[in-house]
Amino acid sequence: MAEEKYVLEVINISKSFPGVKALDKVNLRIRKGTVHALMGENGAGKSTLMKTLAGINQPDEGEIVLNGKPVKFDNPRESMKSGIAMIHQELSPVLEMTIAENLFLGREFHYNGNIVVNYPKMNSEARKMLEKVGLNINPTLKMKSLTVAQSQMVEIAKAIGRESEIIIMDEPTSAITTREVDTLFKLIEKLKSTGHSIIYITHKMDEVFRIADEITVFRDGKHVGTYPAAELDTDALIRLMVNRELTEIFPEKNGEIKDVKLSVKNLTRKKAFENVSFDVREGEILGLAGLMGAGRTEVVEGIFGVTKLDCGEIFIDGKKAKIRAPSDAIKLKIGLVTEDRKLSGLVLPLCIKENMTLPSLKNLSRFSIVDRKKETAKTLEMANSLKVKTPSIKQLVQNLSGGNQQKVVLAKWLLTAPQILIFDEPTRGIDVGAKADIYHLVMKLAEEGKTVIFISSEMQEILGMCDRIIVFHEGRISGELTKKEATQEKILKLATGMN
Repeated sequence: MAEEKYVLEVINISKSFPGVKALDKVNLRIRKGTVHALMGENGAGKSTLMKTLAGINQPDEGEIVLNGKPVKFDNPRESMKSGIAMIHQELSPVLEMTIAENLFLGREFHYNGNIVVNYPKMNSEARKMLEKVGLNINPTLKMKSLTVAQSQMVEIAKAIGRESEIIIMDEPTSAITTREVDTLFKLIEKLKSTGHSIIYITHKMDEVFRIADEITVFRDGKHVGTYPAAELDTDALIRLMVNRELTEIFPEKNGEIKDVKLSVKNLTRKKAFENVSFDVREGEILGLAGLMGAGRTEVVEGIFGVTKLDCGEIFIDGKKAKIRAPSDAIKLKIGLVTEDRKLSGLVLPLCIKENMTLPSLKNLSRFSIVDRKKETAKTLEMANSLKVKTPSIKQLVQNLSGGNQQKVVLAKWLLTAPQILIFDEPTRGIDVGAKADIYHLVMKLAEEGKTVIFISSEMQEILGMCDRIIVFHEGRISGELTKKEATQEKILKLATGMN
């Protein structure tokens, strides 16, 4: 009888990769019709276990029991057929296919007795799936035209649309705004009421206590414990995750704000943003806030030369700057930590060292020959400074956890010795301990006189980190707030055009 109350049991599962024991005899038990939060720092083994349940990884030892029966998944298709769906932390849509084609990939509708795909029916069903997650867009659009947040919502729609008994959500809100989070949580409550079980992975503490019934904590690939959510609070959960106290997550800033370093005037790119003007000073952290699609990312991509501006001017130290490509921005000592590390921040098949030094090879070379000893020394120094968890700097970046991948992106730009640093969602998919490290790093850079632009969809980050906040609404600046003036309510009003 004891086994029947669990829809899923993971018993003594272990999994090793070259140089790393990712899972060490871990256990997990999921009850029917509940939300079970799986918590831990990056590298704790959460995503590895979920990929094992999804049939992507095969365990070295241990057992998976589904509805009282032992099961083995040799591939993702077998896991899906058994009623398990997974929303992955790292999105991997087929960019040249439409939203509808991605939603029904491998299970397309066909005309009766025909191999021809029934696109009208598929598009109609796709539209219904998108509406469930509050996404009002045309299902015939190609995935490459969507923002990261929209792609995330499509992935959520895909998992929910499979009507699986168990849905794994690995960082499902990492790229979406408060409005989309509320929609998702309403869906989760509805799924619970109809007997679905949710395994929920997140680094956002407020989310855990909003929706979780039970919480399991992993640390360094081991099972620390499982607790009713009502018996824990944020401080207790953090202690279990990191095995230490975390105080002053948002450090106090002591540096002096000096002269204007970067000034942009009337930046415009059609259908993205219009007449955007602002200044940022040395030693200042300027926050860019707004809802999904408000234009924040598009503006900084224009500044960095990723996309072409239709009009507008950029000034650095009062001098007009010509930035036609990212290489021009790098020469001007600008660094951009992009929103999507996997797509545009890293070269995944390369190792840590090669990724870290890619934009600064010129500084590590003499007569066009790279000084390998200097390159290795600089990489080791940066990896140690940012606490990158890896057995070697020769480890392929694609084998790192999401948080450690993000640290490699940060290191890459720090090695260029930038004077202006743009952080676009720098803590997306990063655990609470690593977040605190990054907050201290950003604050230290500002105190050293660097100019910082900080974009985040997490309100507490914007309020806790920024000296001044510019709010975007539908491609325009809708308002500006000082740190003392800023509140969550004021920012949301400006972000929704209610000012």
